[in-house]
Amino acid sequence: MDTISKILVAIVALEHLYILYMEMFLWTTPRVRKTFGTTESFANESKALAANQGLYNGFLAAGLAWGVLQPDAVFAHQIQIFFLVCVIVAAIYGGITAKRSILYVQGGPALIALIAVLVAG
Repeated sequence: MDTISKILVAIVALEHLYILYMEMFLWTTPRVRKTFGTTESFANESKALAANQGLYNGFLAAGLAWGVLQPDAVFAHQIQIFFLVCVIVAAIYGGITAKRSILYVQGGPALIALIAVLVAG
């Protein structure tokens, strides 16, 4: 179960790296505007804010990767739990304040990974 939980945590980390890439580098493209439901005008006006959000997603990805790669199993477990809970809290907040799908797209995989980490622990 430990290997499965690490794979699930890594998937959540990769998801947040992808979000970083979209928010920091592709924010004004038609595909990303459609994904986030923004207009061209809004995307252009909010480009710096989106890049900042992307950076925070990168920090989440880095923390999750740290948890997967940490050689001390007990400490790795704690890191994974902390960062997965951070993702879940952010997804809940985003689902309430921005777009409901954030709760499912970001929170769902993180919750599944968290359950796997807790079971493996």
